[in-house]
Amino acid sequence: MEMESSELQSASPELQMIAEFMQQSLPFNELSNNSLQWAVAKTLIHYHCRGDRFSKDTAEMGLRIVRSGAVEIRDDKNKLLDRLGEGESFHIGGLNAENGNVQALVIEDALLYLLPDEHYRRLREENRNFDRYFSGQRSRRLRRAARYEPVPNSMMREVSSLMSTNLLTVDPALDVKAVAGAMTQRRVSSAFVVEDDDLVGIVTDRDLRVRFSAEGLPPDTAIRDIMTNDPETIEGSHTVFATTLLMTQRGYHHIPVMCEGKLSGIVTTSDLILAKQDDPVYLVQHISRQSDVQGLVDVISGLPSLLVQWVSSDIRAQQVSQILTAISDAITIRLIQLAEQELGPAPVAYCWTGFGSQARAEQLLGADQDNGLIISDEMTSEHRPWFSAMANFVCDGLNACGYVYCPGDIMATTEQWCQPLAQWLATVRRWTQTPTADAVMRVSIFFDLRAIHGDASLAKRLQHEMLEQASSNTIFLAALAANALDSKPPLGIFRRFVVDRDGEHRDSVDLKKRGVLPITEIVRLRALANKIEAVNTDERLRALAKEGYMTIADSRNLADALHFIQRQRIGHQAEQISREETVSNFLNPKSLSKMAKEQLRDAFTIIDESQASVKATFRQGMG
Repeated sequence: MEMESSELQSASPELQMIAEFMQQSLPFNELSNNSLQWAVAKTLIHYHCRGDRFSKDTAEMGLRIVRSGAVEIRDDKNKLLDRLGEGESFHIGGLNAENGNVQALVIEDALLYLLPDEHYRRLREENRNFDRYFSGQRSRRLRRAARYEPVPNSMMREVSSLMSTNLLTVDPALDVKAVAGAMTQRRVSSAFVVEDDDLVGIVTDRDLRVRFSAEGLPPDTAIRDIMTNDPETIEGSHTVFATTLLMTQRGYHHIPVMCEGKLSGIVTTSDLILAKQDDPVYLVQHISRQSDVQGLVDVISGLPSLLVQWVSSDIRAQQVSQILTAISDAITIRLIQLAEQELGPAPVAYCWTGFGSQARAEQLLGADQDNGLIISDEMTSEHRPWFSAMANFVCDGLNACGYVYCPGDIMATTEQWCQPLAQWLATVRRWTQTPTADAVMRVSIFFDLRAIHGDASLAKRLQHEMLEQASSNTIFLAALAANALDSKPPLGIFRRFVVDRDGEHRDSVDLKKRGVLPITEIVRLRALANKIEAVNTDERLRALAKEGYMTIADSRNLADALHFIQRQRIGHQAEQISREETVSNFLNPKSLSKMAKEQLRDAFTIIDESQASVKATFRQGMG
C-alpha cells in the first residue's frame, strides 16, 4: 500500500530530513513514497574527511549519495572521470560505472548517505525507472526527461495516419474516357498512372477539366497525354504539418504518400482541413494569401502569444523551432512573390538562400536576418538593379515583420552576398584556403545554408563546393575546431554553474551561446569534415552515426543535450512573454527544479566531453 505524504511527515525528524533530501535527488524522485521510505530506513550516514578513498576492495559496497562536500571519481590510471556534489550518487562497485575499476576520492569533507548493496540491488530489481537511471549514460537520463513532455500536437503526427488508401491505379496507355469512368465508379478525385510498379503520373478532376475537356481532346486520348508527370510525393513518416506546408507552398490539392518506397496512399486538402483547423499550419496558409507587407505584419503580430500556446500545448522544443522556421520561410516566400509582382519576373534564375538557424530549421523568436542571393552566372550588370530592388523589398519586409536587419549585414541587400554562383564559389575557396578569423566566423553562418525560394540547384552546387573544400583541408578544419572550442559550457569545479556575476543578466547563463551554439558548431564541423549534406543538427547527427563517423551513443548524447537545453530555452522565453518581459536566452539556474538542474548539468557535461573529443580528433591541424 502506498504511503501518503502525511505518513512521511510523521517519521522521525532524522529520517524525514533524509527522505526530503532524497526525494529531490535523481533517481530517488522516481520511487513511490512507500519505496522511498523503505530505502531511507535502510540508509546509513557516514562522515568522511578530505583525502579518504574508496575502491571496490576497501569500501563497503552500496550506493553513496553526496549530502554535502565533494567527491572525485577516477579510473585505475588516475584519470578524472567525474566530480560529484550535493545530491549526486555513485556506486564504487562499478554497477553504474562505465570505466571498470574506479576509485572515489573525497576532495571536500563530505557527509555521505550509504544504501547498502543488497538494498540497492533490491530497489533496482523492483523499480524499473530507478534501475534505468543506472543502466546507461547521462544521455539516457536526459532522454528520459522527455517522458515528462506530453504527447505532441496533433499536427505533428505522421501523415500516414490520415491518408486515404482507396487508390485507383491505371496504365499510361489507357484512354481518358476509361479512366474518367473508373474514377466515377470508385468515387475518387484522382488516379495514379503506374508503369512497372513505378509511379509515373497523376490525373485529377482538375486535369480532366483543364487539360482534356477545355482543350476539346477526343475520348480516346491516352491518359499519359494529360497526366502530371513525375508528381512530387511525400513520405508517410512526414508530419501532417510538413505535408500541409508543402501543399500550400506548391498549390497542390492532392499529393501521393510513399511508405518504404512504395505508393501507399493519397492526401487531399479536404483531409488536411478535417485534421484540425486550429493549428499553426493555418497561420502559414494565411501568410500565403496576404497582398502587402502590412497584411503580413498583422498576421504574425500574435506570434509571441501563439508560442506560449504551443509550449502550453506541449509541442516539443524541436517542433516549435520547426514551426517558427516554417513561418519565417513562408513570410520570405510571400515577400519574394510580392516583389516579383511589383518588379516583374526575374531576368535570370536565382535562389534566395537562408543561412544559420533558418537554414537548420532551428529558429526561435527574436531571430535576425541571415540571407543571400545566389544568381545564375548568366547575370549581367544590367540585371543587378532588379536583384537589388528585390533584395531591398524583401529584407525591409522581413524587418517590418520582426526579423530585424542583421547587425553584420549578412543579407541579400549587401552586394557581397548578392552574387552570381561563380563569385560565391570563389569566395568559399578563398575562405577555406585562407582560414582567417573573419573567414571562420563567416563559415559558422554561411556553411549552414538552405534554398528558401527559386532555383534550388544553385544552392545545391554551392553546398557541394563547401563540402568538397572543407573536407579536404585539415588546416581549415582545425580552425573550425578551435572556433568550436571557444565557447565553453558554464560548469566549474564540482559541476557548479558558472554564471554572470553582475550586469543585466546577473546569476544567469546564456543557454544559446554556452549551450546551443557549441553543439551546432561541433556537429557542423564533423558534418563538413565527412561531407554530410544534411544541415539540420538532428539530421546531421543521425547521418554521422549512420555512416559510422560518430558512435550512436555520442550522436544521441549530443541530440539529447541539445533538445533539453532548447526545451529550457523555449520554456523560459514563453514565461518571459507571459510576464510581458523582453525575450532573452539568459536563464537563472536557481529557477529550475533540482531535477532539471541535474539534467542541465548532464547536458553541459556532454558538451564538455564532446569538445574534448573535437580537440583530440583535430589536434594535429590545430598545431
